[in-house]
Amino acid sequence: MITAAAPPIAIGERAEQPLDRLLRTVSASRLNTFHQCRLKFYFRYVKRILKPPSPALHVGKVLHAVLQEWNKARWRKEPFSAEKAKELFDVLWLAEQQNSGPPRFDQGNETAEHATGWKLLQTYFTQTPIADGERPEAVEVHVEANLANYGLPTLIGIIDLVRAGRRVVDFKTSARTPGQAEHQHELQLSCYGVLYRDATGTKEAGLELHHLIKTKTPKIVITELDPISPSQEARLFRSIDSYVMGLQRQDFVPSPGLHCTSCEYFAECRAWTGEVSLDAIL
Repeated sequence: MITAAAPPIAIGERAEQPLDRLLRTVSASRLNTFHQCRLKFYFRYVKRILKPPSPALHVGKVLHAVLQEWNKARWRKEPFSAEKAKELFDVLWLAEQQNSGPPRFDQGNETAEHATGWKLLQTYFTQTPIADGERPEAVEVHVEANLANYGLPTLIGIIDLVRAGRRVVDFKTSARTPGQAEHQHELQLSCYGVLYRDATGTKEAGLELHHLIKTKTPKIVITELDPISPSQEARLFRSIDSYVMGLQRQDFVPSPGLHCTSCEYFAECRAWTGEVSLDAIL
């Protein structure tokens, strides 16, 4: 079990700087953000500029939390009825807003998003490839892999689900059917493969992406993948190495593209003058 929190600072030691923390450990989400846009990474992880969640992120977090409880119930061999799922969904919908702040819903759109989220869950429970009697091997586990032998930071992460038979599962929500899912999510899946092997001492039997698609008629897309290959592991380590070198150089520059249209840091990016500040925000 791990925690991403920094260790206590002894009296007389200097306050830990943001880059110290970010260079000590690395996660799939940090890697993805860094390689998508380094300036976005700077705003989010170095300056820690908090933004209200998008509706899509809010729905995704609530669905993820309900699925986590469903998997825990199966692990405990406890019943989990549709009524319980709906009650939990409604409670978590409000709880997530209190934890992360009110999402950026368009006026009057929250009701529609709430209905869509519940329909997605209903669709998943109906179409899931997971059999009723299948007990998970692990649910929402915090894991880490010490990569010091490769000259890299400790890799940390949370694995959504390990199905019976050593199959690592990650849940996704999306507005459209995924294309090239293996390529788009390779970095994250490679992280999971490395983390699983380090934690268990065994090789995963495979990986699965369970996409909950928010189309007019909700649908589920299951992508089954082989265990990560040596070349995928090498690509991951090279990506982490690039992350380390970029942070050491303070290489925080924007990467303009289509993703900018939905970036929560667009205003900060347009106002950016080319300078960075590494003052700790505690």
